[in-house]
Amino acid sequence: MRFKLDENFTVRMGAVFGQAGHDAQTVRDEMLGGASDGHLYDVCCAEQRCLVTLDMDFSNPLRFDPAACGGLVIIRVPVNPSRALLVDMTRALLAFLRSNPINGALWIVEPGRIRVHRE
Repeated sequence: MRFKLDENFTVRMGAVFGQAGHDAQTVRDEMLGGASDGHLYDVCCAEQRCLVTLDMDFSNPLRFDPAACGGLVIIRVPVNPSRALLVDMTRALLAFLRSNPINGALWIVEPGRIRVHRE
């Protein structure tokens, strides 16, 4: 699976995706830090990459249609989450992905559950 990790994810977090066999690029690696949400979404659509973000603005499927790109994943964490929590939630996401396709869907990952929204 091809992922684009928003600027709130470090290169180390990209390694978690890579260890699971996925192609993950970070917004920082591509010098897209500070890009508007619309521009980032357009890049993900052009590259057919699933965006993984902490930004709840992407939860509006009328503005950001997950079917037009590789899907959208929003990880909802408490304010100032620890790196360990973020890694745990990412691993839960990757485990869920093994048996559930994300293409065209919006996933909201929360501690203890993943909500799936399809058109």
